[in-house]
Amino acid sequence: MDRILVTGATGKVGRVFIKKFLKDPRYDQFVVRAFCHRQRVETHKRLEAVYGSIDQSKDVRKAVKGVTHVLHLATSKEDPDTIMDVSIKGLFWLLEACRESPVFKQFILIGGDAGMGHFFYPHKIPVTETQEHSAYPGCYPLSKVLEEVMVQQYYVQYDLNGCCLRAPWIMAGDDLKLHLSFARNAFGVPVWRDAFKAEKADEHAEKGTIPIMLDSDGLPIKRNFVHVEDLVDAILQALDHPRAKQELFNIAMDEPIDYGKLGAYLNESQNLPTLEVKTPYHSTWLDNSKAKFLLGWRPQYDLKRMVDEAWDHSHKDPGS
Repeated sequence: MDRILVTGATGKVGRVFIKKFLKDPRYDQFVVRAFCHRQRVETHKRLEAVYGSIDQSKDVRKAVKGVTHVLHLATSKEDPDTIMDVSIKGLFWLLEACRESPVFKQFILIGGDAGMGHFFYPHKIPVTETQEHSAYPGCYPLSKVLEEVMVQQYYVQYDLNGCCLRAPWIMAGDDLKLHLSFARNAFGVPVWRDAFKAEKADEHAEKGTIPIMLDSDGLPIKRNFVHVEDLVDAILQALDHPRAKQELFNIAMDEPIDYGKLGAYLNESQNLPTLEVKTPYHSTWLDNSKAKFLLGWRPQYDLKRMVDEAWDHSHKDPGS
């Protein structure tokens, strides 16, 4: 019986992946092994848990023992004290354990468009998998570059069977609604209220004003997103796919979200006011053609579906 190790199993992507994976008849002969640090996972007859720290070789080797597949989701955000231990050392120990394992079959890394500069740099053409790395300032985007390079070198050095699915900002639940808020608990970047005095920002938050992000030329920015359900579907497609071997795939919506169209749709559908906010950022377009061509994957979320689900979201189901 095959066994897939999932790091970051209790995170946003990990929870959805495990839930869908255990229901997918294509993988009903698999056991899922969740590599957990502190949090617990739900019980299931084909779900087991191992506990430890990903930056410790002995813990990683214990987790990988008997594993045929690895889905690496664990990461650390903008934290210089932990990011190299978790993202770089942890990945190294995983790859070493896979390389030495007699039963290992496939390694799947979830990368990020932070390594391509996200919306910090101008891109005159769509970003494809052939573009050179161009991390924006910070330790998190640097880690995304180093992860991709490390995995690629294991292909070169040891002919490791793996692939990288490069994702932009991953949306789930009401993430998009929390992002488009002037409230103090808004989600992600930019922090819209920082562009205004506190009193004015609170007024916009009360009205539910939708910010329309503009670039330096005053044009609405196009920004890449992917819904967690679409990303998980891509992972399921990549598992044991012969065309996935040693490949890099952009996993994103067919079109980036246009903040102008986003504001217009929310004004029409939710009767919410909009406000243009000028920023130093740039439009980008993460091209997903390769994943569609080689893997047969198709994203199901467009702008309207992502907006509608975010505004209709209920907190009753924490896994949704």
